[in-house]
Formats: sequence, C-alpha cells, structure tokens
Amino acid sequence: MSDQTGKQMSKEEKDARFEAELLPVLDPLYNFAYRLTLDEDDANDLVQETYLKAYRFFDYFEQGTNAKAWLFRILKNSFINEFRKKSKQPAKVDYSEVEGYYNSEDVEGESGVATTTDMRTESVQDLIGDEVASALNALPVDFRTVIILCDLEGFTYEEMAKILDIPIGTVRSRLHRARNSLKEKLEKYARSMGYND
Repeated sequence: MSDQTGKQMSKEEKDARFEAELLPVLDPLYNFAYRLTLDEDDANDLVQETYLKAYRFFDYFEQGTNAKAWLFRILKNSFINEFRKKSKQPAKVDYSEVEGYYNSEDVEGESGVATTTDMRTESVQDLIGDEVASALNALPVDFRTVIILCDLEGFTYEEMAKILDIPIGTVRSRLHRARNSLKEKLEKYARSMGYND
C-alpha cells in the first residue's frame, strides 16, 4: 500500500502527485480512447471523465504501481458503461453517422483502397496505414481493444487482464482470435505487398 494510505494528503500533495504520476499518460490514454470510440469528441469526453474519476479516487491509487494500467482500466470501464447505456437507447441512433460510415467503406478507388472524407478516420489511417487502420476499425470492440492494448500500447498479458477484468487465459484467447481475424482481413493487402504466408 502507499505511504499515503491511512493518512490524508493535503490538496497540494494530492495535486502534485496526481500531476506527476497521471498526467504523463494523457497522450496514450487519448489514443486508446480515440481508437475505441473512433470519434474525437467522444474520445475527449472519455479522457476527461477518466481523469475526473481518477482524481476523485486518487487516494486509493497505490504510489509506485502502474499508473498507465490504472487509467486504462478506468477508461475501459467508462467506455463499456457508456456503450451499455447507449445500447439500451435504440431510439437515439444517429443514422447520418451510420450512413456516413458505411458509405465511406463502400467507396473504393481503382486501387482497391477505401477512400473517405471522414477526417477522424484519416487521422487514424495516417498513424498505422490505410489498410491496417480500416481492418483494425472493422474488428469487434473486444478484439480491437486487445490488439490496441497489446500490440500498440505494449501492455503485458497480466496488465491487460487487470485492465479488462478478465482471466489471462481469456486475454490470450481473445488476442489470438483478434490477430487471426486481422490477418484474414489483411491477407489480400499483404499479398499485394509481396508477402506470402
């Protein structure tokens, strides 16, 4: 447990520790939020909500433990809670977003590369490549999450199990299936780039 556990921190101590330990994780946390939501505004809201919750419960954070994993877990739980909340409100589906998403996937140039006018999609594609970003975004959220946490953010299986609140065996299984699904989606692209099995 933390040295601070059992005694109250002053507001100044709390603010200084919070800033020193949690604010350096802001950029990776935003990237994770953006990859989950695929929406800049939703990602900003999710990160803000995560930091608010982290600040409120900062007294429970053990100094010296993995702050990045702790914040990613809070963010993932907030995302899932919001996802469940929205899924119970089918009358609030934004059909223009759905239509825009599917139309952008349907429009392909002669090269077979999907083109889109969605700036959010373009920014993700710039980071990891058009085909890879499209294939990653097409994965179910559970699969996309483990790929992001493991292959992009570098979390260990143990850390991912804590963040996702699932057993390590489930993490390994889900990651294996996610990678296979991604491999299938990218098979044609890989062959066009000269890679064979």
